[in-house]
Amino acid sequence: MRIVFVSNYINHHQLPFCKAMLEQHTGEFVFIQTEPMEEERVQMGWAVNVKEYPFVRCYYEEEEVCQNLIDESEIVIFGGVEDERYIARRLKEGKILIRYSERIYKEGQWKFISPKGLVKKFHDHVRYRNKPVYLLCSGAYVASDFSLIHAYPGKMYSWGYFPEFVEYRLDELAERKKAGGVNKLLWAGRMIDWKHPEYAVMLAEELHQKGYEFRLTMAGSGVMEAELKERVKSSGIEEYVDFAGYKKPEEIRELMLDADIFLFTSDYKEGWGAVLNEAMNSGCAVVAGSGIGAVPYLLQHGRNGMVYRNGEPEEMIRLTEELMAEPSRCVTMGLGAYETIRSKWNAENAAKNLLRFIRSVVAENPEGAADGPMSKAPIIWPSKGYEYTRKGGM
Repeated sequence: MRIVFVSNYINHHQLPFCKAMLEQHTGEFVFIQTEPMEEERVQMGWAVNVKEYPFVRCYYEEEEVCQNLIDESEIVIFGGVEDERYIARRLKEGKILIRYSERIYKEGQWKFISPKGLVKKFHDHVRYRNKPVYLLCSGAYVASDFSLIHAYPGKMYSWGYFPEFVEYRLDELAERKKAGGVNKLLWAGRMIDWKHPEYAVMLAEELHQKGYEFRLTMAGSGVMEAELKERVKSSGIEEYVDFAGYKKPEEIRELMLDADIFLFTSDYKEGWGAVLNEAMNSGCAVVAGSGIGAVPYLLQHGRNGMVYRNGEPEEMIRLTEELMAEPSRCVTMGLGAYETIRSKWNAENAAKNLLRFIRSVVAENPEGAADGPMSKAPIIWPSKGYEYTRKGGM
């Protein structure tokens, strides 16, 4: 059986899953890249040399071969691509298709009432609701978005992104984080409005005023960087805040290994947020906003991380202070986060669960996993994500 994975481009977040599929699948596995990576992502260190991976084919270099693979393979996984023409013939012929998608209403679910948008959604999704087309929800709010348009009834499954899992000795991980003698905080990402890097600076101002010993590293760059630096300077906290600039993914991992607390401050426009997987794998105690797509899937508030209500930096500050006041709790949270990634939300487990699901679909008896990747996706409304993280989650 040949499985074809079609996406815009392969990157360091997709590669571990693809490698796991290659290892576990007894048939053929092909990744089709539909476009070159944007220069901004290349500058961020996301680029993958596709020539190093024989299973990767580039549609823009061998269109006929790639289109034939999409049309004729037993299983196609499709996502991250706007152009539906790649899968038009496959859908028309009623062949098995497994879509994966982030949110379709990131800017607000009220947008679903747009007549033009509804026509497009019907054409792309709703009219195939009774066909062998399934949806992998790359984010906790995806299922609620698609439920508004009555697409994929009973056929939506929990999914996400699966960066490389690195195994560590937990005692060594804890010892590394103790080094330095001060609370080490980390924020990482593009410095743009919906990622809210200003929340981290607000936190630093508050901690300084209250006399905490800390060091905040801001890794990344973007349009807000200059104003953030000016705010840090005017607040007199330059010696406590380090602007590290863009770092390669492996360098970000090193910063995470040193950090006690990882601050993830994005709002609902963060469809998934793979830095959460990476920070948890690195044993960080995470303080994250409830609007982030990965948060309700990965975090159980108070057990393996802290979750503040989207748009409420005051709560983020309070939760961070709670962790800093109890170093042992901070360590426990970080180890719980590590265990979540090690035991469940990793590429190997995702591939195993997906392959099991594919076999059940081919046998015309679709069956998801009991929990984690490929479990039935719960309908979580964006306004209820905060509460969901306090009910046990996944």
